[in-house]
Amino acid sequence: MKILITSGGTSEAIDSVRSITNHSSGRLGKIITETLLKAGHEICLITTPQAVKPASHSNLTIIEIKNTADLLQSMKDKIVDFQVLIHSMAVSDYTPVYMTGLDEVQSSQDLTELLDKKNQETKISSKKDVQVLFLKKNPKIISLVKEWNPSIHLIGFKLLVDVSQEYLIQIARESLEKNKADIIVANDLTQINAEQHIAYLVEKSSFQTATRKQEIADFLLKKIQSYE
Repeated sequence: MKILITSGGTSEAIDSVRSITNHSSGRLGKIITETLLKAGHEICLITTPQAVKPASHSNLTIIEIKNTADLLQSMKDKIVDFQVLIHSMAVSDYTPVYMTGLDEVQSSQDLTELLDKKNQETKISSKKDVQVLFLKKNPKIISLVKEWNPSIHLIGFKLLVDVSQEYLIQIARESLEKNKADIIVANDLTQINAEQHIAYLVEKSSFQTATRKQEIADFLLKKIQSYE
């Protein structure tokens, strides 16, 4: 099958030298990609420059992106050609709009006017003791997938921090229904480390538990083979 995978974490530029990013390494995406390649599938991996990547392979295409806007455009262009999407990338919820000193914010009569401003400096000055950074919400790319390709099998990911298993699975099921996904892989950051990766692989009426990244990859391979 032709499978599109996203992995790693996006980075949103504040200026030419600063950015907002996250700690996603891409390790799980790498293991999933390698597992599917061994099974003979054709993979396109959309990832980021900092993420770990699988070795080159005749059935593997790698596309590097930096930010959410890049990811959205790449997925929109590519997704119609694929039968399965594994959307494991940690996508930034917000992107910087404008950074300014506290004095400009305090003197502004209408803060919404500042949202229309752009920093002109290549590198924003660090002279001010306090800076205010305005952010705007990015689109939820997973919510657009079925608009772009209604027939694709969608496997999404949900990451929360220090919540109960019941709540994590509840949120995963809500995402499953909202985004018309086949599976949501639900993770709690406190249960991920070098030795383990506890995840709940949530489907419409059931879920399974994995304790390592390779177990997650093996589960997804088995599910994808059932789609053929």
